Amino acid sequence: MSVAVSLQNINKEFPARRGETPTKAVDNVNLEIEHGEFFSMLGPSGCGKTTTLRMIAGFEEPSSGVILLDGVEVSHIPPFHRQVNTVFQDYALFPHMTVKQNVAFGLEMERVPSNVIAGRVKKMLELVQLPQMENRYPRQLSGGQQQRVALARALVKEPKVLLLDEPLGALDLKLRKQMQLELKHMQRRLGITFIYVTHDQEEALTMSDRIAVMSRGKVLQVGKPMDIYNAPNNRFVADFIGETNFLPANVKDTMNSVATVNVCGQFELKAKSQNGHTTPGENVTVAVRPEKLDLRPMSDQTNNYLVGHVDEQIFIGTDTRYVVRLPDDTQVVARIQNGIDPNEQIFAVGDEVKVVCQPEHTLVLEG
Repeated sequence: MSVAVSLQNINKEFPARRGETPTKAVDNVNLEIEHGEFFSMLGPSGCGKTTTLRMIAGFEEPSSGVILLDGVEVSHIPPFHRQVNTVFQDYALFPHMTVKQNVAFGLEMERVPSNVIAGRVKKMLELVQLPQMENRYPRQLSGGQQQRVALARALVKEPKVLLLDEPLGALDLKLRKQMQLELKHMQRRLGITFIYVTHDQEEALTMSDRIAVMSRGKVLQVGKPMDIYNAPNNRFVADFIGETNFLPANVKDTMNSVATVNVCGQFELKAKSQNGHTTPGENVTVAVRPEKLDLRPMSDQTNNYLVGHVDEQIFIGTDTRYVVRLPDDTQVVARIQNGIDPNEQIFAVGDEVKVVCQPEHTLVLEG
């Protein structure tokens, strides 16, 4: 696939207020986003994701670096000369205009012929499933309907790239989940490049073809949702996306990107070394997801395990959540899926258990 948006060494620094140092909101960001891709920028508040989106839109100029749209540099070109459009969290609909007038507004400003406007507005309202609402005003619509009108208004101009800045943030949880799927289906039907900003990890995992995880202005990792979740390349990414157990460990040796580490001063584990550069004696962090752990009775013959006592056992329907305390008082969480066998092993609070860590799911992390 060809590249729709390219960010090359992008930096954004905001001037200092009196007595303060300048703020570096975006720090040497490099990204390539392909045509027809649903690409999300994910991170906590203040990580630089919205500033990056605004630079792609043209609302902010980069302090340095190059922005290319379809191979053409647009770093200092104003928003109205870029083939992109933006949907904001607050929708920004004109309250005195009907749905049809809101959707048509951008085309009217470009002096598109009225018959062309009518056809494109009709097509867009059908796409967002609001053809019967064309004569209503924003105040007469639900939050989800207003969001669809904002989408139709952005899409009617047929942008090559649609930018979405937390557009579902104002919706309630049930409607937000519904709109996540609708947005993804819409993007697939249209084939337009979507660049989506969110702080919601589940939202990014649900909707995206690829995700860029950001922190403090930097892009820490870019990849497919499954890769980001299963193979985070540092502690921040592992901690920010999903639930993770972190264990302090010391490296004994490394061979073929598999490290042997010592945990709690008494347990040896085989773990995947993400960068393959761990050295004997190095202090590291080992990460493993709760659902990747297994619990076994002490009599079970197995390898690659820790030993601890069950502090907590909670049945939550599809699985049971165990909290196990290790000899150094570190706690690990294991989520064991509940099967169909009524005689399967259930551990009680106080039981001594083996916590089995499969080497391919046990990661040595940087940071």
